[in-house]
Amino acid sequence: MGLISLLSSDPVAFLIVAGALLLSLAIHEFAHAWTADRLGDPTPRRFGRVTLNPLNHLDPIGSLLLLFAPFGFARPVPVNPRNLSRWGNVGVAAAGPLSNLVIALLCVALVAVLPREALSDGFRLNTVGTIVVTVLSVNLGLAIFNLLPIPLLDGSRIVGGLVPSLGRSLAQFEAQPFSFLIVMLFIFLFSEQLGALISTVRDTILSVVT
Repeated sequence: MGLISLLSSDPVAFLIVAGALLLSLAIHEFAHAWTADRLGDPTPRRFGRVTLNPLNHLDPIGSLLLLFAPFGFARPVPVNPRNLSRWGNVGVAAAGPLSNLVIALLCVALVAVLPREALSDGFRLNTVGTIVVTVLSVNLGLAIFNLLPIPLLDGSRIVGGLVPSLGRSLAQFEAQPFSFLIVMLFIFLFSEQLGALISTVRDTILSVVT
């Protein structure tokens, strides 16, 4: 289920998670755009994507999927790979997940210094701590998901840059008119398995750092 299931059961949690996703996705896409711009590709700037304004990065279909489905996406940043070196393209692809990991590390540092309320069976974070842990969880999930080696995701472009022969095949697939629909169908059909994988990795990391 998507975020909409939280709205009726816990509206406050819905607002926290939705806000965390909105800001984290904007930072993720901004990181792609800023990196490409700095490495010499003017395409993201021409499309107004070198900005932290979330409205410039939202995708209508991706946002609806976040609300009603177990996955979603922001509007991909347009990049011209010809304006970048091989390693430049890898850097642009890696910038998005890396931005989420940086946010996650900042959240870990905050959790370490935030006060905890004593309980009979342990400790509980206060409201601010709960928000920080939510932002941490969201960014870990985004980083893990985007690093999966699935076509159109950052992970596949990183792998494609590291292995040029594979990168050419992936680029040919992504250039096909129905590649987006094929990938969306794959993610939808295997959403339960992908969700379990992401949750397992994320929860393992959370159990160590919180």
